[in-house]
Amino acid sequence: MSVMQEISQPSNRTVVHYDLDTFFVSVERLHNSKLIGMPVIIGGTSDRGVVASCSYETRLYGVRSGMPMKLARRLCPESLLIRGDMESYSRHSDAVTQIIAERAPVYEKASIDEHYLDITGMDRFFGCMKWAHELRHTIIKECGLPISFGLSVNKTVSKIATGEAKPNGEKEVPKYGVQPFLDPLSIRKIPMVGAKTYYLLRSMGIETIHTLAEIPMEMMQQVLGENGIIMWKKAHGIDNTPVKPYSEQKSISTERTFEQDTTDVTFLERLIVGMTDKLAFQLRKQQKMTSCVTVKIKYSNFDTYSQQLRIPYTQFDHTLLATAKELFRKLYQRRMLIRLIGVRFSHLVSGTQQLDLFEDTSERVNLYMSMDQIRKRFGSSAVRRASGLVVRKAIDGMKMVPPPLPPGNLIIKRGFY
Repeated sequence: MSVMQEISQPSNRTVVHYDLDTFFVSVERLHNSKLIGMPVIIGGTSDRGVVASCSYETRLYGVRSGMPMKLARRLCPESLLIRGDMESYSRHSDAVTQIIAERAPVYEKASIDEHYLDITGMDRFFGCMKWAHELRHTIIKECGLPISFGLSVNKTVSKIATGEAKPNGEKEVPKYGVQPFLDPLSIRKIPMVGAKTYYLLRSMGIETIHTLAEIPMEMMQQVLGENGIIMWKKAHGIDNTPVKPYSEQKSISTERTFEQDTTDVTFLERLIVGMTDKLAFQLRKQQKMTSCVTVKIKYSNFDTYSQQLRIPYTQFDHTLLATAKELFRKLYQRRMLIRLIGVRFSHLVSGTQQLDLFEDTSERVNLYMSMDQIRKRFGSSAVRRASGLVVRKAIDGMKMVPPPLPPGNLIIKRGFY
């Protein structure tokens, strides 16, 4: 189907997007009602920390998620600072997901506080808007958390509609009302438009979605490549991305089988560090977070054992490394020769890292970003933890490397210092 055909034939799907309003703040207010109506900031509480979430009261002063805490405190000095409870937020997120899973025909958990539901055909039996409305009130009643939703023909329009429905509201955009709804909105409302893209488009004189939709698609392609075409389609309300059924079994994993069985605990722990480090990079590259870590070992007699631990959603190495090493130490009790070891991250959801901003300084976040940029350009082995380097060879082709430096150091290869 051509692009013009896509425009002339509106989607017959019905997609609803649910988004928990100021999720972290709402959970804190659920536990402490004195915070209701107060300006609240959640994140690292030192000046070097980063804002993970903030209430609507602080946003009136210009405070935003991802902002350095020092700046946020300067903008809103009367705000209440809370470090946050990652375990609590993950638990409340799972409770909301459970309610949706029991009622929705198809749903996708897009992040810790967002869900997409495909309820196409529901109008023949119940009425899509009525069904979505009742589900929202069920979540509010059973979980005590404010939640907004947008209902329309696809993911993009329903997500934008949710943004317009906030706080704690509902909005339906019918099939033939999509373009009139989108046209007057700022291009910032398009989900894939980040800060750099926004300023680029503004420099071209593009401020509203209507103006963007009027730009020739070929020009958008010349400026932004394939992303320009996708953005142009979204400005026309076109998005054929399916709602992907959510599965707790989604995972990424890696295993190593040794040429010679071993009981060298130091070697095994270093190998786990290296494997976990690479898997964590894959999570961030795919914009995923995990809430379950599993470590597996196979002994020389082929007996296989594994242990797993549920954790708050994360994608940061230091949290995952500590969990993986803890599981290995609990698991390896027989002191028999080991022939295989593996690490797996499961219960994945989409989303960029927010939760660990409660305890991480902006310097640590910037370090991860810098390391990942080097890896994306020169390969996943361009930056490695010294504590994860090993001196043995595995069957899958792991290369020999020099003896490791003191634990905690980083090795940056290919001439970077």
